[in-house]
Amino acid sequence: MEFKRARTDEQREERRRRILATAATMLTEMPVAKLSLNELSRRVGLAKSNVLRYFESREAVLLELLDVEQWEWLAHLDGVLEAGDGTPRERGDRLAAVLAESLAKRPALCDLASAHAGVLEHNISTEVALAHKRATGRTFQEQMRLFLRCVPELGAAGASQLAATATLITAAAWPYSQPSEALLAAYAADPAVGAMRMEFTDILRSSLEVTISGLLARHD
Repeated sequence: MEFKRARTDEQREERRRRILATAATMLTEMPVAKLSLNELSRRVGLAKSNVLRYFESREAVLLELLDVEQWEWLAHLDGVLEAGDGTPRERGDRLAAVLAESLAKRPALCDLASAHAGVLEHNISTEVALAHKRATGRTFQEQMRLFLRCVPELGAAGASQLAATATLITAAAWPYSQPSEALLAAYAADPAVGAMRMEFTDILRSSLEVTISGLLARHD
């Protein structure tokens, strides 16, 4: 592919979108840990130095992609979450189920979340860190709005705590639900060991159910 310098803001923004779209496609084929800037550059059709004109590092690309994935997930939740009938606990259980099931269908988002604090927030400038944290604040506000639609009894503080806890549990549970070949063989070889295997949707749903019930009890 012949390289042509982007000369207008529109062309530069289009190139940024292409880099993000390519990274998103790569995450359907490989985990975050294996996505390299060299391979991303090759697939985009730009030299690595030219990709760095738009994003200062691999981590900066993936942080912005995390924000994109978050908003796509929230748009989905906005279309499916509703208050419904039942007690606060019953509505909380339904909310936990929707959150767990919807996240399980978004492996790229879960993988990015699991790499977030330990990997993606490193090798970035203060400017990128500020932009990312401000974007995270906006997604947290949207999560709170959606949670309160279903369980207003949580209150703002409870909805904020639920958003934070959902993020932390997702980040922790996802890697455990993606075992290596050696672990898969161990699970198959010994039923007692196999019983220790974690299923992402189940652990996330049950953890969020307990979190919501606890927050409701403390709020009361």
